[in-house]
Amino acid sequence: MSQPQTPPIPNVTVASSTNRSGTISVRATDQGMPIEIKFERSEYRYGAQTLADEILRLTKRSTVAARARRRELLAEAGMPADILDKLGLPTRQAAVDELDRIDDADTGPTSWMRPV
Repeated sequence: MSQPQTPPIPNVTVASSTNRSGTISVRATDQGMPIEIKFERSEYRYGAQTLADEILRLTKRSTVAARARRRELLAEAGMPADILDKLGLPTRQAAVDELDRIDDADTGPTSWMRPV
């Protein structure tokens, strides 16, 4: 009788993040590389720097989520927790804490109104 085979672990793990209004989304790898960026034209009204800052924030957010997912995949494959810690892959709770910190730093526009 053969043993059940575990699915292969992908070379790169990917996760997505979207801003509160759903107008910007970023998919990034566990290594921090954005692989897909989508945003609505309406985001241009806030200026290039604001758009770039939000893309960067969402990239960081996606990276944290992808790294936590990678840890789960490697743990399911039998890699010991101390090795996962040495790789710097966050636990689920550490990832949640980091995502909360990133979200608290969200300085994106909360209104379409501009100061006069």
